[in-house]
Amino acid sequence: MLSTCNDSVDTVEAQVLEAAAQCVVDYGFARVTLAEIARRAEVSRPTIYRRWPDMNSVLAAVLTNRITGAVVQVPEHGASREQLVERIVSIADLLRSDAVVMSVLHTAPEFLMVYITGRLGTSQHFAIATLESGIARGQAHGSIRNGNTRELAAMVLLTVQSVLQSGELVESILDGDSLTTELAYMLNGYLTS
Repeated sequence: MLSTCNDSVDTVEAQVLEAAAQCVVDYGFARVTLAEIARRAEVSRPTIYRRWPDMNSVLAAVLTNRITGAVVQVPEHGASREQLVERIVSIADLLRSDAVVMSVLHTAPEFLMVYITGRLGTSQHFAIATLESGIARGQAHGSIRNGNTRELAAMVLLTVQSVLQSGELVESILDGDSLTTELAYMLNGYLTS
């Protein structure tokens, strides 16, 4: 019986997060309302408030879901530096093409500033842990330089975040393919043993 209850909770949360994601795309971050999310998810507002304390928490959960989902979606293909960089670049490409992530970047930069300058969020901790694991495998493989895996992972995160946040600024200089190529080159150079 417990798994049925958990499945129901997971289903409601998934419905709410999907509805919120669609609202972000349709209206922009600032114009999303809890009432519209509840209507689209076909749940009551109190149902949402039982899971999240406020609108920003719902929207932060949407972003976390999108970012961690992209990380999980791109599988590992080996322990080498080149394979890790290929995975990182593929994840960055997924996020650059994600309508929800891009909508938040365009319509709510002030919301993201908390996670850029104030504190690490859940998805950033998840990304650092994933990178740290890949970097450790690459070090054991001999293709990634020695160093503190957590520090290296944090620097890679900062680099990729910068590309995601500012890549469109240089689109006339670096189109999508060029940006991907240069990001891979930069990460390979940084991690080379």
